[in-house]
Amino acid sequence: MTERDGKILPHPLIAIIPVVVLIGFLSVVIMLFGSDSLTGGSQIALLMGMAVCVCLSMALYKVPWDTFEQQIKKTLGGVSATLLILLCVGMLSGSWMISGIVPTLIYYGVQIMSPQFFLVSSCVICAFISLLSGSSWTTIATIGVALLGIGHALGVSEAWTAGAIISGAYFGDKMSPLSDTTILASSAAGVDLFTHIRYMMFTTGPTFIITIIIFLVAGLDGEMEAVAHVEEYTQGLSHTFNISLWTLVVPVLTGLMIARKVPSLIVLFVSSLMAGVLALILQPHILCQVAGMTQVSTESLIRGVAITFYGSTAIDTGNASLNELVSTSGMAGMLNTIWLILCAMCFGASLVASGMIDSITGVIIRWLRNRVSLVGSSVATGIFLNITTGDQYISIVLNADMFKNVFRKQGYEARLLSRTTEDAATVTSVLIPWNTCGMTQSTVLGVPTLTYLPFCFFNYLSPLMSIFIAAIGWKIKRSDPQATPEN
Repeated sequence: MTERDGKILPHPLIAIIPVVVLIGFLSVVIMLFGSDSLTGGSQIALLMGMAVCVCLSMALYKVPWDTFEQQIKKTLGGVSATLLILLCVGMLSGSWMISGIVPTLIYYGVQIMSPQFFLVSSCVICAFISLLSGSSWTTIATIGVALLGIGHALGVSEAWTAGAIISGAYFGDKMSPLSDTTILASSAAGVDLFTHIRYMMFTTGPTFIITIIIFLVAGLDGEMEAVAHVEEYTQGLSHTFNISLWTLVVPVLTGLMIARKVPSLIVLFVSSLMAGVLALILQPHILCQVAGMTQVSTESLIRGVAITFYGSTAIDTGNASLNELVSTSGMAGMLNTIWLILCAMCFGASLVASGMIDSITGVIIRWLRNRVSLVGSSVATGIFLNITTGDQYISIVLNADMFKNVFRKQGYEARLLSRTTEDAATVTSVLIPWNTCGMTQSTVLGVPTLTYLPFCFFNYLSPLMSIFIAAIGWKIKRSDPQATPEN
């Protein structure tokens, strides 16, 4: 048993038990349920890990239940906006599909985009949009879904497409001054926002260039060719939806809201409402089909719009694969994700309240010897926190809090900590199936996390680049030469 800042911490061997239990339960759940493990089994595993943490803390260290309850309330309160954003993402995904926005983008996209340059184009497009919006989630839920459909029609692997979409979206999110994670990382480390963003270019820039080259080479290797059913896709879409360039008015207005720095939650909600109105004008027959009625009427239109927002939709296009592509799940499709987030937040809160997170990371900090080990430990901790707490926001804050004093004592600038935190905690969250980001993006794109993971080059090269840049010492300065010297 150790003590830090006047707080008694559990022994590291005790602190690691809930994590081991969680990993054990998750392994069993995945083995038993496979791809359905995230529809309930993983949530139970998180709650079991929390239960073990609480029992050990109360029995061995006399931590009162009130401590856990207060931390859970604080944690869930901080994630409430995220839950609303998730619901709006589900609402937007359904409305953009049924209104014809996504079908129109797919219709023209499959005829314009070259299969050879599709991956690199998708990555760059998502990076640009995410940079403007400051939200990888919004980018993936809108243009990302459309690009996935275009890639499917062009015969490009959905795993490669999802990897390109996510890589670009997280680059833009990470570098955008509008991004909540970018703002959070800089503020948590005590660094000016634009100082933080400029400093990230020394690791993020090279990583993104490497990523672009990989997608370019993959597209030019001759294996990705347009398939014969491109024409079937365009015919199916044109016969089912009213394909019109007027549908692009909503994306344009959405872009204007983003440019005017309207909050993401408002953008998603208003964009969904605009898409709903567009569906009433251009796709009344689709709304009638969604409502399960045979004739267009006021009742069928209102019912169709409501179901589009909150429920599942299945449109018959005459093509089985296209039917799957244009199906949506609305707000209801996000409920498993929200359930997972709530359970992940409770598990993370229990680790924080018990002091087990501090105890585990304290072991890592003891082994710090030089610049590389310092940055490497921060990177490893950020990834570890993403795995154990299930949320990038908690990971960012805890990582900055744990290493702030260590970086200062060794004389390194706070901007090194803020950059390292982003390189690890922000971008790797989407690679973990039970993390809020991993679950959300796999749900939105309809591609399992472990399927797209190998192709998210930007996301797993970023922490490696952070360590590499630390090793060569490029643009890394010690703010206090009199601090503890490196070995």
